[in-house]
Amino acid sequence: MSLRLLPHPLLTPMLAGIWLLLNNSIAPGQILLGTLLGWLIPLFTLRFWPEAIRIRHPWRMLRFFGVVLFDIVTANLVVAMRILGRPENLRPAFIELPLDLHSDLAISLLANTICLTPGTVSAQLSQDRRTLLVHALDAPDPEAVKASIKSRYEAPLKEVFETC
Repeated sequence: MSLRLLPHPLLTPMLAGIWLLLNNSIAPGQILLGTLLGWLIPLFTLRFWPEAIRIRHPWRMLRFFGVVLFDIVTANLVVAMRILGRPENLRPAFIELPLDLHSDLAISLLANTICLTPGTVSAQLSQDRRTLLVHALDAPDPEAVKASIKSRYEAPLKEVFETC
């Protein structure tokens, strides 16, 4: 019964919080509207969700968000320094990243996380969903980039969304 009324309990407060951030206001009307949207959007889009979302380790998910936020800030500074410094020294590369993830949601979050981090872009997911093609702006050692993505992003997502 409660799952029908509140199908995605974690998504509701996240949407409400995003609404408040976008409006830059914590006025009572905005809180009410954000909460209402946070409840109605998951309720009306429930039939479009292909699988039930199960977050197995919520604290690891919070830690993952912290790592991603730190990486975004750091990567912005690094990319700015490299572009403003000597752009001719950049060594761009396409890297084939073998995936250990099976969940569509986890793969999607990984691909989006890579795109959010300046200097890297997810370019293509293979048909069999086992390899993600990633473009790195500066990759003197493609294996190090691959290892970093796997340890910093893929491993935590696997812990959070998949059974090991």
